Amino acid sequence: MENNGSSNIIEEKRWDIKKENEIIERWKKENIGKFRKEDLGRKPTLVIDTPPPYPSGKWHVAGAAHYVHHDMIARFFRMIGYNVLLPFYADRNGLPVEVSVEKKTGINPHEVSSTPEGREKFLALCKKELDSIEEEMVKLLERLGCSYDYWKNGTDSEEYRKLTQATFRELWKKGLIYVAERPVNWCPRCKTTLSDAELEYKELETYLYYIKFKIRETNDYVTVATTRPELLSSCKALIYHPSDPRYSGLEGKTAISPIYEKELKIYKNENADPNFGTGLVMICSYGDEDDIKMFRELGLEPEIVVDRDGRLNEKAGFLKGMKTHEARTKIAEELEKRGLMVKKEKLMHKVPVCWRCGTPIEFIHVREYFLKQIEFKDKLLEAIDKMKFYPEMHKQKLIDWINSIKTDWPISRDRYYATEIPTWRCKKCNSILVPEDFKYYRPWKDEPPFEKCPVCGADKSYLEGEKKVFDTWFDSSISSLYITGYMRDNELYEKLKNDILRPQGYEIIRTWLYYSILRVYQLTGRPAFKYVRITGMGLDEKGEAMHKSKGNVIDPFPVIESYGADAFRFWAASAAKVGYDYRFNPNLLKTGLLFTTKLWNISRFISRFPDPGKEKAGKNTIDKAILEYTKMTLRKYISSFKEMDTYEPSNLVYSFTWDIFASNYIELVKQRAYNLNNEWSKEDQESAWATLHLVLRTILLMTAPIMPFISDEIWRLMKNCGSIHQASLTQEINAEEGINDKLTQIIDLMVKVNSDIWKYKKQNGLKFSDEIAKVVYIPQELKEAEKDLKALHKLKYISYEYPPPGEGAIKLDNIVYIEK
Repeated sequence: MENNGSSNIIEEKRWDIKKENEIIERWKKENIGKFRKEDLGRKPTLVIDTPPPYPSGKWHVAGAAHYVHHDMIARFFRMIGYNVLLPFYADRNGLPVEVSVEKKTGINPHEVSSTPEGREKFLALCKKELDSIEEEMVKLLERLGCSYDYWKNGTDSEEYRKLTQATFRELWKKGLIYVAERPVNWCPRCKTTLSDAELEYKELETYLYYIKFKIRETNDYVTVATTRPELLSSCKALIYHPSDPRYSGLEGKTAISPIYEKELKIYKNENADPNFGTGLVMICSYGDEDDIKMFRELGLEPEIVVDRDGRLNEKAGFLKGMKTHEARTKIAEELEKRGLMVKKEKLMHKVPVCWRCGTPIEFIHVREYFLKQIEFKDKLLEAIDKMKFYPEMHKQKLIDWINSIKTDWPISRDRYYATEIPTWRCKKCNSILVPEDFKYYRPWKDEPPFEKCPVCGADKSYLEGEKKVFDTWFDSSISSLYITGYMRDNELYEKLKNDILRPQGYEIIRTWLYYSILRVYQLTGRPAFKYVRITGMGLDEKGEAMHKSKGNVIDPFPVIESYGADAFRFWAASAAKVGYDYRFNPNLLKTGLLFTTKLWNISRFISRFPDPGKEKAGKNTIDKAILEYTKMTLRKYISSFKEMDTYEPSNLVYSFTWDIFASNYIELVKQRAYNLNNEWSKEDQESAWATLHLVLRTILLMTAPIMPFISDEIWRLMKNCGSIHQASLTQEINAEEGINDKLTQIIDLMVKVNSDIWKYKKQNGLKFSDEIAKVVYIPQELKEAEKDLKALHKLKYISYEYPPPGEGAIKLDNIVYIEK
């Protein structure tokens, strides 16, 4: 039939995923959905502090899905009237790119960067590497239909680095940053300090060595068990637990270390575990964090025997020059040769390793810049209580991490591609000088911004620029301040600071989330975020994390080419509830692709009918009921999205569209919509038309944040208007109005009746178009839909009074009775 109303007919028979590329180009020209400063104060605001991704290699499907989630959240909030700032820029500082360039070129960054010219060359190689990877990231997000503001200035830009250095200056002035030489986590391979948050722990097989120590006062021997015999030369004490009866009377006596013959005091101390080894523990500088703690508690003078390369120095005697693992084997052989090794046992030992290269770390003394954090623990716990977490369960991980912190944060690194620490040191008076100007400084290269030392008056030639750089988290932890204009646009910052959402994975709660909360609180005295959305890990089909080493990384581009971006986004949305791990699932991709086909077919069918306007919709009970059910679905959808979830909304719109609207309501009113024999009044027919159009438009609006391509295309084709992404989610149906439960129940009854009758026909060898000449008993509430039900199911007789039990009728699965 011809469409003579306000809706346009969709002529194309099927949806082609290749159209997505055309739509992307259209969106680029239209520049829809971008943040507008002029709307500040007129609309509610949401700032999404999107994780600046590290361009260390190609993204896999799980990584891409993570950023698609943020786009869905942004699109939803725009459609309920928010002015959304959704920036995308890369985190282009730190170790990964240096490691990548090192592997590809064979360059040793420490050697080449020993001169300013060599450092410039190395930095240029890093930048080139980052540029190529970031370009690929942006292409992927654009292909997935993401509506980010793509910013060219990442964390290595002069603009960002100026801000990082300015925040350092503010904290330095407050006395929160200091310089000290103390034991730190040190990666011998990367040759840099690591914070506690940058450590990972691996279970490695090692030996527990049982070694004889002589007691000077008695000439007796005691046995000490250790996993680090190579540190014997740095051993300064033995401890045992006060409750351990085996060693009562040893306190205050002197042990002689084997081979090195050094005198060691013996102490009672509750840090000794009587159940590990022999219960006697040797305290070295430094085998682990417990050693560091004990040196502080006992006031011991450390003897550093491991250098920055992870090799033993001259203080280790015959072990000098050996890597720690080599020295361990060598000294074990020597102890056995001298009869000082009682035994050794294999042991699985949890070892801290560098999170970037996996090398076991050492604890050595290094001069670093430290940011105070221990004294802020209580204030931070108060601050996070003012933030809303989605889901709440991940908040505890942050609380546990804050409570576990024992040392201040070493924020300086001996690396190169990162923001430089903006200080100069006077070699005459040893003062550290921090310039005041809001500009980007490179002290390793730039002339000192002082004519003389402002402390002692020494000539400019005495001022030496700092060569260290900041820990990458010192940069990325101010991302929320960067995107809101902090220190650069105070008016903008004041309008945005209270409406920031932090979306991120749970694996970086102790780094990005914690450091952001710490830094923002220290700088502003306020909570960093209004909302925190924590997602799970993206996994492969078997539930394993994707890693190149495992060979289970899935490239997103071929997936998108096969299924389309909408289907990819549907999988990303519906794979798991927010906060839980989400698996790559080809079946969900297929479901998403089938859903696009279903949407297209539904829309093409409805486009054949005129749209008389929504004031003509809902003129009979069944039409009113589907509108009420749509309103109920829309309300649930909005409520779920406001909880920062994509799982519930995607499943709601899918099940409503397919199971309720397409499979039941459309089938029920199809004959009335055609009205070929004029069995229905014009008002009833127009009510069907208007209701079909109104529900479809609402479905498209709900689909838009999740599957933006097909929803936008259908919207434009049928309405002959602008993009759906400029529309209001509630412009067709007001979800705030009360829900009439009696009407929604009519739809539930309709679904049950249809299901019963279709199943009855199938079980009795009838076609769906065959007539049922028996009496069919259905609920009274569906009486006004009698004509629609008879037309759909070819029913000859309908009764609305159920027969007495056992009297000539049988009950079907749900609520329908049928004559025997």
